[in-house]
Amino acid sequence: MSGPLQGRVALVTGASRGIGLAAAGALRDRGARVVITSRSEERAEEAARRLGDGVSGFGAHATDEEAARACVEHIVASYGRLDVLVNNAGTNPAHGPVIDQDHARFAKTMDVNLWAPILWTSLAVKAWMGEHGGSVVNTASIGGLSVARDVGVYHVSKAALIHLTKQLALELGPKVRVNAIAPGVVRTRLAEALWQENEARIAAATPLGRIGEPGDLGEAVAFLAGDGARWITGETLVVDGGQLLGNGAL
Repeated sequence: MSGPLQGRVALVTGASRGIGLAAAGALRDRGARVVITSRSEERAEEAARRLGDGVSGFGAHATDEEAARACVEHIVASYGRLDVLVNNAGTNPAHGPVIDQDHARFAKTMDVNLWAPILWTSLAVKAWMGEHGGSVVNTASIGGLSVARDVGVYHVSKAALIHLTKQLALELGPKVRVNAIAPGVVRTRLAEALWQENEARIAAATPLGRIGEPGDLGEAVAFLAGDGARWITGETLVVDGGQLLGNGAL
């Protein structure tokens, strides 16, 4: 498939469904060969089959250093390059007030949402991007730019990821660009608790009149990964239909 990313190779973590799957599809549609990961190799391969030619799956939990290294080495050995990394894997097991969370839930949230992007970026840079160049896109959240009840640990992890995006952009330029997307409420399983019973209310309070769809974010990822964003680094692109603006109600 031809397109602006023809000849490039992309890796998307946590991409068996939702935003990651949509991002993989958008990159594939622009000509990239794409490898997607999931905790389950079976789910990764099934998702790759749904997307079709140019996409393959690899079983690797986001925080499994051995599996992550094996994945990156497999890509470079198989395709000879790794141009785009999308750090999409995320989790949110810590519901409720921050002071009521235990260390296990805090650590899991930070490991997946913050440490994993460091791990995968390090591997990609050392295996290919540091010498040849590339683009990293992190999936953050508008929660990293605001506060809300009951999801505080998740929001803190995403605020840290936004800062990490800037730090990595500084450290890895000019060879590697690092940016992030900050989704609002999107129709994904991870965000199901936010929208499933409240979709009409959220849509009414959103200036563009609806919650997000995974494809909205996939397009944003593809933009940041491609040459149209070649002079953009260290930035976080909010993709929320205007949810951070509110609806103007007093």
